[in-house]
Amino acid sequence: MTTGESKIRNSFANKTWQEIKVKDSWQIFKIMSEFVDGFEKLAKIGPCVSIFGSARTPENHKYYQMTVEIAKLLAEKGYGVISGGGPGIMEAANRGAHLVGGKSVGLNIELPFEQFHNSYIDRDKILTFNYFFVRKVMFMKYSQGYIVMPWRFGTMDELFEAITSYPDRKNRPLPYRISRLGILGRFVRMDRKDHACQCIYLS
Repeated sequence: MTTGESKIRNSFANKTWQEIKVKDSWQIFKIMSEFVDGFEKLAKIGPCVSIFGSARTPENHKYYQMTVEIAKLLAEKGYGVISGGGPGIMEAANRGAHLVGGKSVGLNIELPFEQFHNSYIDRDKILTFNYFFVRKVMFMKYSQGYIVMPWRFGTMDELFEAITSYPDRKNRPLPYRISRLGILGRFVRMDRKDHACQCIYLS
């Protein structure tokens, strides 16, 4: 049995009510520690743009290359680049910032398998989270804009989190750059009519 399978099996094991209460109480402190660590590190970085996209995009794909170029331009303008810290589009985002000496930030997530941080993140700007919701707070709180490249479900989740969090931004405009939206573009255009976000399509 692999480590991942063992974790899944243990999570379904029957627990007493006392075990559940104790675990939940300690979990609060783990969550708090992730928030504190994230706030302390990201608050020092300055203006950033988050780039979202698929972890499975290969290096020779046109969207990978496009993301590298976008990240370079952002870094040259003085913005830090935040990605999910993994491979694919996330790696391309960090790579572009790294190539021009910009700030390259990775918000990695600890999973039983698959996710690992890429080698283009600044060593002092790697954060690893156990909880997806804490990680999403970091994306939303410390980004001045979002670029959304072709995706899978995780990227869709991040996109809609950014859009639905717009009302909390008060008067600060929040730009979106969205590549090849397809059918989901209809939802974003609906929001745009209500002045909920600004969208520019990348070809």
